Amino acid sequence: MTTTENVRSEEKFVPIQTRSERPSSFEPADFETPTGREVNWKHSDLKRLAPLLVDEATENIGHDGIRYGVEAIDAAGVLVESTGHEAAVRGEVFTPEDLPAAIAWKQCSNALHIQIPEGKSIDEPLVARLEGLGADIHANAHIIVEALPGSQSTVVLHHTGSAAYAQNVEIIVRDGARLNFISVQDWEDDTVHASAHQARVDSDAYLKHMVVSFGGGAVRVNPSVRLHGTGSETEMYGLAFADSGQHMESQVFMFHEGENTTGNVLYKGALQGKGARYVWIGDVLIGEGANGTDSYEKNQNLVLTDGTRADSIPNLEIKNGNIEGAGHASATGRFDDEQLFYLRSRGIPEDEARRLVVVGFLMEIVQKIGIDEIETRIEALIQEELAAGASLAPAAKAGA
Repeated sequence: MTTTENVRSEEKFVPIQTRSERPSSFEPADFETPTGREVNWKHSDLKRLAPLLVDEATENIGHDGIRYGVEAIDAAGVLVESTGHEAAVRGEVFTPEDLPAAIAWKQCSNALHIQIPEGKSIDEPLVARLEGLGADIHANAHIIVEALPGSQSTVVLHHTGSAAYAQNVEIIVRDGARLNFISVQDWEDDTVHASAHQARVDSDAYLKHMVVSFGGGAVRVNPSVRLHGTGSETEMYGLAFADSGQHMESQVFMFHEGENTTGNVLYKGALQGKGARYVWIGDVLIGEGANGTDSYEKNQNLVLTDGTRADSIPNLEIKNGNIEGAGHASATGRFDDEQLFYLRSRGIPEDEARRLVVVGFLMEIVQKIGIDEIETRIEALIQEELAAGASLAPAAKAGA
């Protein structure tokens, strides 16, 4: 074997460590079936996600298996036709980075394309209600949200019902646009859901990206935001509540590419019940040309009972030292004893005090949604989760 062949052989077996090195392709055959040893799969529930890893020929040319309620979006006149893989805009930003995303791209010929007209401000949120029609139905989707220059809007994907659902979401925020994007996973417990979000934010544009996950058996929502244009900005928020046997996961990527970009990431998780698991991996890349970057990411997890597991892994890759600042933080633990003592010293019973601490911890994210209907629904879900918990006794030790 030649020296060159030796190098290639060694490279083949060197695991990919940094987020920016991961391969991408539109062809499912270019991705091997995950084994659980890969850096982007080793914390995932591969057993339950298995139906989304099979590239089976189907008659699905759109979104079969999911009932789409898009009345408000249709009434606003912002739905545009997107037929075929070569349709305009589709693939401008999105390239699959794992097997489920590549399969979803291939199997879904027609995309749901929401386009906010140039210079238009839409005050009412545009809500797409996506209802799964059965956990035994494998559905694939490609969704495009495009905010044209100078536009302002809020787009919500609200998922309910049961499904085995692979979903790609392509978000384009063009020059000077402001977009609030919210994805709510309110599934039944038999759902498996893998969703890849890829966004590009252009010059002087702003994206608020939010992921809220409560329902589902195994839910993996991985958002990626590329701050491409000068002066672009993003805020990325996430909230997950994992009950007994539930697996919630988000692998977040924020790429500072343009100059003078600003990014802030805050994800929170709560876990209760045996086998509840929450995985958060946060990767930030500051590119070589990203002068003036201001970047921060944080993940906080609250462990309510024993038998849970939280994985919190922040990563920061800096290729340019001429920046305003960059940092990250991560914390996983049980109740704050000082907060509990304060509440109990004022006559509040212990169970009620614990409930107030949890609600206060999670509502920091909920209140950033800015839509009363959704905030009320999420707060009700938090209360339901806490009421369903067998015990709110503090965990003996924090999750790892």
